[in-house]
Amino acid sequence: MVAVTAALIGFFAFVIMRVTTPQMTTLFTDLSTEDSSAIIKELERQAIPFELRNDGAAIMVPKDKVTRLRMKLAEGGMPKGGGVGYEIFDKSDALGTTSFVQNINHLRALEGELARTIRAIDRVQAARVHLVLPEKPLFSRETPEPSASIVLRVRGSLEPQQIRAIRHVVASAVNGLKPQRVSIVDEAGQLLADGAQSDADAAVGDERRAAFEKRMRKQVEDIVSSVVGAGRARVQLSADFDYNKITQTSDKFDPEGRVLRSTQTREESSLTADNSGQVTVANELPGNQNQDNAARARDQSKKSEETNNYEISRTTKTEVTEAGRVNRISVAVLVDGAYAKNEKGEMVYQDRTKEQLDRIAALVRSAIGFDQKRGDQVEVVNLRFAEPPASQPITEPTGLLGMLQFTKDDVMYVIELGVMMMLGLVVLFMVIRPLVKRIVAADVIPALAGGGVPALAEAHAESAGATGQALIPAGSGAAQLIDVAQIQGQVHAQAVHRVGELAERNPNETVSIVRQWLSEPVEN
Repeated sequence: MVAVTAALIGFFAFVIMRVTTPQMTTLFTDLSTEDSSAIIKELERQAIPFELRNDGAAIMVPKDKVTRLRMKLAEGGMPKGGGVGYEIFDKSDALGTTSFVQNINHLRALEGELARTIRAIDRVQAARVHLVLPEKPLFSRETPEPSASIVLRVRGSLEPQQIRAIRHVVASAVNGLKPQRVSIVDEAGQLLADGAQSDADAAVGDERRAAFEKRMRKQVEDIVSSVVGAGRARVQLSADFDYNKITQTSDKFDPEGRVLRSTQTREESSLTADNSGQVTVANELPGNQNQDNAARARDQSKKSEETNNYEISRTTKTEVTEAGRVNRISVAVLVDGAYAKNEKGEMVYQDRTKEQLDRIAALVRSAIGFDQKRGDQVEVVNLRFAEPPASQPITEPTGLLGMLQFTKDDVMYVIELGVMMMLGLVVLFMVIRPLVKRIVAADVIPALAGGGVPALAEAHAESAGATGQALIPAGSGAAQLIDVAQIQGQVHAQAVHRVGELAERNPNETVSIVRQWLSEPVEN
């Protein structure tokens, strides 16, 4: 009894403590040893209960205090993220620090800040960044280019655009670093980015093509679903892209477009006189009145020249065609038929008419910008889907059901309380109740054994003697354990049996006794 009582007390104490214990939730995960130690010290200072998981990498606190604790710890700069950032300069003594130490600290701070930034990206659990920032040698015209290497621990796998985003974030944060000089490796040693220019261009081209196909597919699905119904159309779109970059220069001359550019005119005149070849002083004297010399013969000539320069109209055109031109688009549209009720109320499938399919094809051509010269193709086919559409749409729960939106933690907490309650009921009915009944029966039997059992034993002895059966001695221990109800039932059955025997032996007396009972007045 003492052992059972102690076990029951311990069980109910465990149930009460488990029910009254606050529900724990995660405060931080993937903590470093330094961050975990600092957070635990702060929680102990505030007298807040906590639990450690994963060798101290995760800390659990009461659910109702997690938000306030996160804000309080963030105010104190915790957690720091397992790396050293620019806070390394907060407590450093700049006067006694050499330039070499300052450069090393700056490199460590830059690597730590980049690692924290990368960890903020989805699916990235941890990151480690190594930067190589070479110094420019003296008397050198060429400067070595910086480089970087990153090691990631991820959940699942990273998408190509996420890898490119990490490379560009690191390259933008470091002076002179190019994205092609950044290498990325995951925790399994798989090379995610090796800095190859061709791989980067191919990835960009694939991403551009995928984005174009997704956008066009959504447009076609929206316009077709508005006609045939939601979920009753399937669209597949394929685009052929040309990633060659073309630069073309052309000159065009227009002979009809003449323009006068310049005009040049030149005139010449000459006069010749005949002096008979004599040169005298009289001829050269001023005021010479010799008319004979003036009447000599003369020869005069005149020449005129004009030059016009014309310019023919000329057009110079330079065209640069960027990579990513759409060469051809192919679209395949599969639509379901129509469903209608027959006379019996059953849903019957009906094919769509050719006119409806032609109209859907015309809408698809308009949506994708169909160009026949480009070789675009559009196919619209009507086939019955494997499963007919649901007769009644699924509606969201409203009212009280809509308000009772339990989380996973709430459901697990309710299940835990239910299990504890069921265990308590099982212990109550299977252990405590039989134990109490046995204790009460043990108290009643000695009381009956003192006075009531001998009388019943004598009555039973008389009935047993009439039937020739042996009776258990009244004074023995077995006689005291006889059930009282069983003894009374046997006595009553024996009395009825004797009355029946008397009635069979004396029928006349029995009839007279019954008539006497019937003739007696009834007392109110």
